[in-house]
Amino acid sequence: MKIDSHQHFWKYNPVKDAWITEEMKVIQKDFLPTDLKPLLIENQVDGCVAVQADQSEKETRFLLDLAKDNDFIKGIVGWVDLCAENIDERLEYFYKYKKLKGFRHIIQAEEDLDFMLSEKFLKGISKLEKYKFTYDILIFPKHLENAAKLVERFPNQNFVIDHLAKPDFKNKEFNEWEKGIKAIAKYPNVMCKVSGLVTEADWNNWTVTDFTYCLDVVTEAFGIDRLMFGSDWPVSLLAASYADSCDIAEQYFSKFSKGDQDKFWSRNAINFYQLHE
Repeated sequence: MKIDSHQHFWKYNPVKDAWITEEMKVIQKDFLPTDLKPLLIENQVDGCVAVQADQSEKETRFLLDLAKDNDFIKGIVGWVDLCAENIDERLEYFYKYKKLKGFRHIIQAEEDLDFMLSEKFLKGISKLEKYKFTYDILIFPKHLENAAKLVERFPNQNFVIDHLAKPDFKNKEFNEWEKGIKAIAKYPNVMCKVSGLVTEADWNNWTVTDFTYCLDVVTEAFGIDRLMFGSDWPVSLLAASYADSCDIAEQYFSKFSKGDQDKFWSRNAINFYQLHE
């Protein structure tokens, strides 16, 4: 069994999706379940977790509506304003949606490096455990030090780092990243997604071996029980096909035992996001 723990859907809007720049023309269009389903079948992926790309509750409801009509969408990582005064009320509201498994905020886009340690954000994070919601950490290497402080405060909260925290594959500058990723991996309540690799590499000239060093680092730091596969489709199309994204992971993890491969490809994501509920 295979689960894609990280992909996105959107109806492209040049204003809402201003982050999709001109050099990203290949993804300046709609990406919906009808586009993904054949790719999942072709690559023998049984289901996926759809993750927010826009910071609005409207986005969360959009993804929930898609999941309602498409059984292969096993879970949703939505968005809610974690800094809101009425955060309890909003979490209570969203708790009734069984496919909504957790939330994410685009911390990498915040100008304030200390955003995730602000009083309001910490208060919001502190409420998630009560509702058994997970939290996806979307950051750059420069944020890892603060991310470690965040996860240390909430030892019972389940966190997952998206895209290995975006090591700089393009320039092969891994010192800050390696130090930070090893430090945060020491906290047992944190997992890591092997996702979004190609978009941090040279889009036109990457090779599978570009990712080996960082995959070695996270595999040793987190262990196979805390890693999960994600495609980051359709953002990944900037540099690779869906099959290519799968192949990078296939080649690296093929040397692991059948049981460990099952953990990486499905069991870890199923357990983390409670996809059997």
